[in-house]
Amino acid sequence: MKTFVLPAQFDRISAAALAPEFADALGTGPIRIDASGVERVGQCGLQLLLSARATASDRGVGVEIIPSNVMRDAIRLSGLVDSLLAGNAA
Repeated sequence: MKTFVLPAQFDRISAAALAPEFADALGTGPIRIDASGVERVGQCGLQLLLSARATASDRGVGVEIIPSNVMRDAIRLSGLVDSLLAGNAA
């Protein structure tokens, strides 16, 4: 399982940089996204996570997201708990 560690500021710029890496990794199997160090998250970051989950589902692989408290709050405030954290131990 490939693990990605997200930067403290997960915004449009960092999401755009990671998108191709996520796409490549999802072609080879499940991935783990370590967001435990995220201190700020933008809408583009959440959109990338949603896209990764959807792509993984289409390919029959899994995406595990390990959220920081900040990330968990952003996910909850956006109404995305079921979409992003379902099946996690979070």
